[in-house]
Amino acid sequence: MSIETVARRYATALADVVMKTGEIETVKTELKSWEGMISSNGDLQRALSNPAIAHLNKEKVLESLIAKAKPSKTTSNFLRVLLRNNRLVELAQINEKFASVLDERTGVVGAEVVSARELSDAERSELNDSIAKLTGKLVKANFVIDKDIIGGVVTRIGSTVYDNSVKTQLENLKKELIGI
Repeated sequence: MSIETVARRYATALADVVMKTGEIETVKTELKSWEGMISSNGDLQRALSNPAIAHLNKEKVLESLIAKAKPSKTTSNFLRVLLRNNRLVELAQINEKFASVLDERTGVVGAEVVSARELSDAERSELNDSIAKLTGKLVKANFVIDKDIIGGVVTRIGSTVYDNSVKTQLENLKKELIGI
């Protein structure tokens, strides 16, 4: 089973719980913090992923970290489940899917907007409004600069790409002229 499938299953189960308890932001923030802690500590990563280390020892390490960090009960229990199933080192992928599942459930769509230059606040707001009208959902846009597109914008919403870049328009014009 692929890590993406596994991550989605854990993320969906956790989303079910936090949607009922109302702990969405708390758990999201705590898990992001745990992700950072695990990914920044190579020794901890190796210890948690090493099959030669007894599971009981891994549990002791996790319980010690939980005692120091004092996360919510939901976060603590989720971390224990991940450890029990040898998935704690995959927390980054699970967090990514968790955010995605929460966005889906709360009617938020993620978009990546690539432009050749920094966009003004007014331009960003206009693009957000346009995407919201197009999708009928709230928009969480990530703005990126790529000078190679020359001008215009390329917008990705899920797997759909709206390419209104000067670079693409020039390439299309070139194809038309060559094809004549």
